[in-house]
Amino acid sequence: MAGIYIHIPFCRSKCVYCAFYSIVCKKKHSSLHKTAPQQNIIGEYLQTLTKELTLRSYDNKDLNFSTIYFGGGTPSLLKIYEIEHVIKSIKDNYNSENIIEFSFEANPEQLSEVYCKQLKQLGINRLSIGVQSFDDNILNFLGRKHNSKDAANAIKNAKKAGFTNISIDLIYGINERNDTLWLQELNTLKLLDINHFSAYALTLEENSILYKKVKNKQLEPLDEELAKRQYDILVSFAQQSGFQHYEISNFAKLGFESKHNSSYWFGVPYLGFGVSAHSFNGHKRYWNAPTLNDYHKNIENNTTFNDFEKLSPNEKFNEYILLRLRTSKGIDLNEMKMHFETKKVEYLQNYFRTKVRNNFFKTIDNTIHLTSEGFWFADGIASDIFLTD
Repeated sequence: MAGIYIHIPFCRSKCVYCAFYSIVCKKKHSSLHKTAPQQNIIGEYLQTLTKELTLRSYDNKDLNFSTIYFGGGTPSLLKIYEIEHVIKSIKDNYNSENIIEFSFEANPEQLSEVYCKQLKQLGINRLSIGVQSFDDNILNFLGRKHNSKDAANAIKNAKKAGFTNISIDLIYGINERNDTLWLQELNTLKLLDINHFSAYALTLEENSILYKKVKNKQLEPLDEELAKRQYDILVSFAQQSGFQHYEISNFAKLGFESKHNSSYWFGVPYLGFGVSAHSFNGHKRYWNAPTLNDYHKNIENNTTFNDFEKLSPNEKFNEYILLRLRTSKGIDLNEMKMHFETKKVEYLQNYFRTKVRNNFFKTIDNTIHLTSEGFWFADGIASDIFLTD
């Protein structure tokens, strides 16, 4: 089985921490079939997107899909008929009869009860809501357009519409939020009876507004000790509240793990559609043009990819280590022996035996798992293990 990712790059404004490619779209857009040049930027993009879906279908007739994910940007800026248009194109061109998880990213301020009900009627069965914080001062600092009341109402509206699989995003390690307030926000999540959440440490991404403000000394540098302390609070809260810490940044009640995102971590093929979207077929990575103009030009000229890379044996090994260490399932050494040379597996075992602190990992049934403490250092551990060509 495989996954489909649809990228919607539009936002109402740029959040201070975001360095992803996105297009600020403040004007109301018109119909898919009208041509007002600036006001119809979303409509024109969706026309190109559906053309890409058709173009690439000829090379992917044999794939069966189990997940669909609309990400961004802000997919909830789309009107219902626009989402329906994209879904129809997916169904017309790909084998999507066995979809078990259909996720849709949304911002709280767009999730009215009516909009939620309409999303549910389209077959979407999982919402990922960009809450980020339940505190108005923090939301203002982050540049979000909703307030804490909007966030709570969005979750309630989604539940009224019949959604049982709801995830929210949170950000920690923010200088303006102390530990007590962070725990209060986690308890708010608990009171709202959420079954899945993703929590990310605030980071300085080059080209983000936050990065420029810190660089220009308009803001204090991020406090790494604060971030680590709030990560520990997060992990303790999750354990006490019945959440499984199934990936570094992801926590779920049993059965509510993200199937689509899990496919990335376990090497399942996926097709990414839209500007800057990536795809993976098990051996090669492909990516689309990184800007809207180049994306339109490529698809207009029937060029479906901007570039690709074929993974070398060492790159496959490195990627396996990086992604598996991020998950609670860890690295299955028996499985590794089926995919990699014996000397690489022995090298990995020796590395953990001699160079990784005992409290950072445990080995159970020939599988290496990082502990919650080890998760914090996962990327560093993985990069130390990496092999070069």
